[in-house]
Amino acid sequence: MNQPRIDVLGIGNAIVDIVAEVNESFLTDFDLAKDRMHLVDHDLATRLLDACEPVTMMSGGSVANTIAGLAGIGGSGGFVGRVKDDTLGQRFAGDLNSQGVVFAGHAAVDGSETGRSLILVTPDSHRTMCTWLGASLDLGVADLAADAMSARVILLEGYLMDAPEGHDVFRKAAGLAAAAGCKVALSLSDAACVDRHRDDLQGFLRDHVDIVFANEAETLSLFSGADFATACRSLADDVSIAVITRSEKGSMVFSPGSVFEIESVMTKVIDATGAGDLYAAGFLYGYTQELSLDRAARIANVCASEVIGQFGARVTSDLRASIARTLG
Repeated sequence: MNQPRIDVLGIGNAIVDIVAEVNESFLTDFDLAKDRMHLVDHDLATRLLDACEPVTMMSGGSVANTIAGLAGIGGSGGFVGRVKDDTLGQRFAGDLNSQGVVFAGHAAVDGSETGRSLILVTPDSHRTMCTWLGASLDLGVADLAADAMSARVILLEGYLMDAPEGHDVFRKAAGLAAAAGCKVALSLSDAACVDRHRDDLQGFLRDHVDIVFANEAETLSLFSGADFATACRSLADDVSIAVITRSEKGSMVFSPGSVFEIESVMTKVIDATGAGDLYAAGFLYGYTQELSLDRAARIANVCASEVIGQFGARVTSDLRASIARTLG
């Protein structure tokens, strides 16, 4: 087998993140449930953007954020997703490339505009996402090439299940990863997404996933009706490594014969956008560098703490310096 060229290849929705500060009344006016990810149509996405003032605008999407974070620590990464060859699509690809990430996606000439996610941050630092998937919905099995699978880990996001070919993309990615000797990691993305695809996600986890990232709400959604402890055990039984994030409570890492509980790194929360994405970046960096799982989780907690101390899902500080300063 050839030596893998990169540490992690992400496959996910190519979305431009637009972060805006709003009051609680803004959510009420648009009938938006707080702390959830809402899939919206183009018309509502446009009206929401017209009604607020963006703070930041950058390439985004859950897995793309993770891969960019990985590159910021010193890992190597690539990303597969679909954009349109428009202003936002060019910005998306340019942002990733400028951060040292190989954009192996497709820029379509025709079809929907590049997707975007309006991330509404209320004064209590909670986030409500309104996402119009646009061109990212057109990601299909034809976009996955065997020669792009030269990575140690293939990272998928649960949100892909919402795409018309999402289930097929999952299966093809898993098959290509197995043929290339790659590990498969999956981020569950969002509790509502898990609700929509629970049975398929459970089966895919059991059959194909080596590493899963989930928060408390996603874990409980995956095993509906179970208490948290039971849901954790069930998730740990399905995969080799189960990582569960718990906000200020830190995180838990389950592997055969071991459970690590890692304290969070205390910081002032400004915007929780990207916390889970950067946690996965730190953990996968440690994992692909063959560090211990508890060390990988500690690096992950530092990365998550850095991103929640600023606006947006891309860390502007020196992640490597922060890790060295916090962990030694």
